[in-house]
Amino acid sequence: MKSIKIYSLILCATAFLGVQTPAQAQVQEDAVQYTKPSWYFGLAGGGNFNFYRGTTQELKAGRIVPKAFHDGNGLGLFIAPLIEYRPANSQWGAMLQAGYDNRSGAWDRVKTPCNRPADLSTNLSYWTIEPSLRFAPFKKNFYLYIGPRFAFNNAKAYTYQMGVNPKVVGQIPVAEENGDFAAVRSNRVSMQVGAGLDIPLSSQSHEKQWVLAPFVSFQPYFGQDPRTIESLNITTLRVGAAIKFGRGHLIEKQVVAEVLVPVVVAALPEITFTVNSPRNVAAKSTVNETYPLRNYVFFDLGSSEIPSRYVLLKKDQVANFKADDLKMKTPDNGSGRSDRQMEVYYNVLNILGDRMSQDPSSTVLLVGSSLESDQDGLAMAGSVKTYLVTVFEIAPDRITIQGRNRPKLPSGNENSTQEVVLLNQGDRRVSIESNSPSLLKEFQSDQLIVLVAPLNSYVTFSVGKNYKELQSWSLVITDDAGTVQNFGPYTQESVSLSGNALLGDRSKGNFKVRMIATTKSNVVIEKKTVMHVSQWMSANDSDGNRFSIIYGFNKSEALPMYRKYLLEVVTPQIPVNGTVVIQGYTDAIGTEEYNQKLSVARANNVQSILQEGLDKAGRTDVKFVVTGLGEDAKTAQFKNKYPEERFYNRTVIIDLGQK
Repeated sequence: MKSIKIYSLILCATAFLGVQTPAQAQVQEDAVQYTKPSWYFGLAGGGNFNFYRGTTQELKAGRIVPKAFHDGNGLGLFIAPLIEYRPANSQWGAMLQAGYDNRSGAWDRVKTPCNRPADLSTNLSYWTIEPSLRFAPFKKNFYLYIGPRFAFNNAKAYTYQMGVNPKVVGQIPVAEENGDFAAVRSNRVSMQVGAGLDIPLSSQSHEKQWVLAPFVSFQPYFGQDPRTIESLNITTLRVGAAIKFGRGHLIEKQVVAEVLVPVVVAALPEITFTVNSPRNVAAKSTVNETYPLRNYVFFDLGSSEIPSRYVLLKKDQVANFKADDLKMKTPDNGSGRSDRQMEVYYNVLNILGDRMSQDPSSTVLLVGSSLESDQDGLAMAGSVKTYLVTVFEIAPDRITIQGRNRPKLPSGNENSTQEVVLLNQGDRRVSIESNSPSLLKEFQSDQLIVLVAPLNSYVTFSVGKNYKELQSWSLVITDDAGTVQNFGPYTQESVSLSGNALLGDRSKGNFKVRMIATTKSNVVIEKKTVMHVSQWMSANDSDGNRFSIIYGFNKSEALPMYRKYLLEVVTPQIPVNGTVVIQGYTDAIGTEEYNQKLSVARANNVQSILQEGLDKAGRTDVKFVVTGLGEDAKTAQFKNKYPEERFYNRTVIIDLGQK
């Protein structure tokens, strides 16, 4: 037991070194860099925790002890040089260890028929060859390995000691017996499976790179029966660490000649920064809006009751409710688009109940996802079913309910972001699923909605056709009072900002504009200009159509149903010689820079789908204006307080109008 404790302390110290070394090994990267090695050489060492099972009674030929031994355990040394091959960009590799492998141990004490204690121990050991297949599942430093073990017997000594009967006074102890076990197999073939962690001890600024690798392996009993007689077998758990090194290859860097050869400096891209601020003569613009109907009901954390923000009718109000009448209740101002959409959405259960009443053959599946348990999700789905059955008198057998812990399409990996609470709020919901398309079709408003300002009234900033040479560009805009506003960063050629975003409540104003761009070679370009901005005001009529589609969390590819909608519904309504204005948005989860790029990707995705439909129709008369506005609170279509608002903010808005 004392030796086991000593080995345990050594192993703990090794593990502690493995944890501490990375902090000590962090060095500042030099200009010279080397690849990670593909070949490693080193030494592995550790302890074998050996567990004996079976029967041992015949020690050597003709020597059978009075009482058989069965269970035992012990700790033996393992030490072996190693070779390892693992290409830097591959998850797969190979390992080879060959060295000393001790399987010593002591059996549990037994009592002979004459009541004398007996002890037996052995120093069984082998020379082993252990080739293994290595696999790094995450392409990181953690790895798994498996392979055979070829063992060749090196030592087979035993020590047997019989004590005295405590009840017999003056009994003389039997002398300790030493010898070699009989019938020991000269070689054995078994297997092992294990795991390890490579901890770099040196950076890639060194040609020779050292690695410390704590490991653990399991070597089961089959193939580990050391004798041709009796039934002794050994199971081993090995814990240890390997120290290994390899040589990387120098990463060649471009050398610029200092003398004789002229140094050629790459020309900076020509950035033609322009600002177009329209005069904004009075013009009233109206659109006919189509709202996507989000098929989710979101529940508050800790509650399975439908939240009070949803419009819930009493039974005597159902006769007077018609889904199409919602357009009469929507606000009549452009800034109220969020209000109009939410007015429709918060009536989603009433719209569903009304449509199911109109279509008696339709059925729905309600899937509750609670984040707590399947039963809690079932209770949430049951709340929705109860409302439809009791208020709209939908037959219960037309509504099926299920409970889940997480939805089939979760918002994201809850361990991948610091905004876990927001993601969890979005995943606590009841999903409405149906094979009847009419139940969840988009909501069409026949009411003309007055826009606060049409897109052609926005101020447009452009960096010209060489925008692809830039990493990003931003705007710093200062008004006459010295108030500074920052916009960006942007990655597209141009961006449009409304007069309201620049002026607030003022009718007009003068501004100083700084455009700051960073090229792909990390050179900063700055350009300055001035502009006058007038607020748009309404007067005459100009009608158009507005559509919107919703994207999944962190997705920039339209869902199949929305792709079909864009091709079959939106594309045919684009007017001849028309202009399609596409604006992409995101919710507030994630960084502003990432969301800006995501909104551009969503807007570009819609353009490519509409362009595909136009190409199939042989049309070349349409102009696109594509903008990504990210999560900017000044331009966001919805607030981000509730999960349904964040879901609707993952949107692209498409305005169709005459050129």
